[in-house]
Amino acid sequence: MKTKISPCLWFDDQAEAAARFYTSIFKDSKITAFTRYGEAGKEIHGKPPGSVLTVAFELNGQTFTALNGGPVFKFNEAVSLQIECENQQEVDYYWEKLNEGGEPRAQQCGWLKDKFGLSWQVVPKILPQLLSDPDTAKSERAFQAMLKMKKLDIAGLQRAFAG
Repeated sequence: MKTKISPCLWFDDQAEAAARFYTSIFKDSKITAFTRYGEAGKEIHGKPPGSVLTVAFELNGQTFTALNGGPVFKFNEAVSLQIECENQQEVDYYWEKLNEGGEPRAQQCGWLKDKFGLSWQVVPKILPQLLSDPDTAKSERAFQAMLKMKKLDIAGLQRAFAG
């Protein structure tokens, strides 16, 4: 049995805006479906009939659901979405796009928080190799360099690694 796991992202009332924002950033992405609130449960959810309940979307083939669940829950840094980048150009692209309207104080070691409060890690593919190298002096230097960065700089990490 192959079970599919798909994140559901809880928003107050910005599910559609968030899905449109994310699908505009990732090239192989699309919105696939909407569901809407009806009369049922209105006394509980308080949303107007016809307003967006969920938005199903895909980012690079990964399915997501965005839910307009109200102001009860907020994102926090305990969960983040990680983007593995091939090169500095990709790091720069995703960092710039996801950072639009985000929280500057939430930027550290390749992590950022977007305008909806969702945390992302924009990580160069080479980083795990640098940090797990058997030569601990090299990996420690790369780790120390990473700790000083907001957006990760591959050349800077490699220079630190090399000594």
